[in-house]
Amino acid sequence: MMRSLVIDLDGTLIHTDSLVESGLDCIQQKPIHLLHMGSWLIAGKAQLKRQLAARSALDFAHLPYNRDVLSLIKEAREQGRQVILASACDRLIAEGVASHLGVFDDIISSDGKTNCSGVRKRDELIHRFGKGGFDYVGNSRDDLPVWVAAHSAILVNTPKAIAKQARAHGNVIAEYDAADSTMQALLAALRPHQWAKNALLLVPLLAAHAFDWGAWLSVMTAVLCFCLMASGTYLVNDLLDIQHDRKHRSKCQRPFAAGQLQALTGVWWSLGLIGSSTALALSCLPMAFVWALVAYLCVTLSYSLFLKRQMALDVITLTVLYTLRIVAGSLALELEPTFWILTFSLFIFLSLALVKRYSELMNAREKGENERSSGRGYYPSDLQVIAQMGVANGFMSILFFALYIQDQATTSLYSEPRFLWLVCPVLMYWICRLWLITHRGQMHDDPVVFAMKDKVSLATLGVIALIFIVAL
Repeated sequence: MMRSLVIDLDGTLIHTDSLVESGLDCIQQKPIHLLHMGSWLIAGKAQLKRQLAARSALDFAHLPYNRDVLSLIKEAREQGRQVILASACDRLIAEGVASHLGVFDDIISSDGKTNCSGVRKRDELIHRFGKGGFDYVGNSRDDLPVWVAAHSAILVNTPKAIAKQARAHGNVIAEYDAADSTMQALLAALRPHQWAKNALLLVPLLAAHAFDWGAWLSVMTAVLCFCLMASGTYLVNDLLDIQHDRKHRSKCQRPFAAGQLQALTGVWWSLGLIGSSTALALSCLPMAFVWALVAYLCVTLSYSLFLKRQMALDVITLTVLYTLRIVAGSLALELEPTFWILTFSLFIFLSLALVKRYSELMNAREKGENERSSGRGYYPSDLQVIAQMGVANGFMSILFFALYIQDQATTSLYSEPRFLWLVCPVLMYWICRLWLITHRGQMHDDPVVFAMKDKVSLATLGVIALIFIVAL
């Protein structure tokens, strides 16, 4: 009789951890579940897994499956071998994966009472097949006793130290390792290109002409705090949005959604970045700035957990996050935020947030989708209304910029303030062009990222900077 092939799930058959993902999905659906997890864990790890599995809605069709392991399964079935899924995950998840793939003869898993991991999994396999009566495919330290009991061991993406221990038994017949791209995937998840948005913290310094070294040091420290905080919250957003991202045309390539980066790694890095940002702010900057940084964190988390799915509230929240950067820059320098600049910021960034939503809905409509966009509160039929609101807010921002340059406090800072009026037609051109590009379906990036890459936008920024220099 041919030996059975036994396959582990987490980290082996799939490039992720179903326990962490089910926990994140529960939090994303109902944040109150975070308060219940402690009591579930006290009842035992198996009970925690059952409660999370019962409340989560993992999309088994879009999980990041390991192609090497799928090939092993296919080969074993062609040979007529029995293939068993043996995982420490809850049975609800194991059954979901098995039902989707349709390649397993039986399932061994945790059941809400017993956590089928390590020696428990080994004992169950020995009970069914006898010692040496099966081949085992696994990846982690918990799999060491199972590999020892197996006839043949197959290692998948196994850490070097654990792989060395597994080889010592002498029954390892194959090893499958993914390319070592963890740091590259982490860097992509941190989204350093988005740090350019934190240049908004420089606006109060430039507007007030506070060019001394002390002011520059304070504001650059503030920028660093926001870069660390932003990257930490980007990780949180991507972790909570894994299920939606896997269904998206481009977001499915994000490191967590694609299984290039472990969710638990993201959790630890997010905590470290948020903690580092807060500690740096507390040690170097005024307390008012610290509160602004905490407000940014709270608003961002609210956006990730709830507000991003609410029609209109999502784009208003994004607008507030942009404007909050300008407020924070003022507080870092202990300056009074300029009313007209803040008002201009609210309208221009609401227009940009609507550009982002419009381009997403355009892509959905091109694919023939008429349902509400995944994880959002909009339908493709909303395109016309979004465009109207976006263009109107863009031109309203120019009105408030005109009021800013007419303000007496502004004119006193320039020898030729009349030149500042030239900024208005330049902004008109840029906003018109931006919305026309978006309407034509050529906006494939976040509009801020687009502006950083677009030569015309960069040239426009250069012209505006030159106008301010001449006005001085």
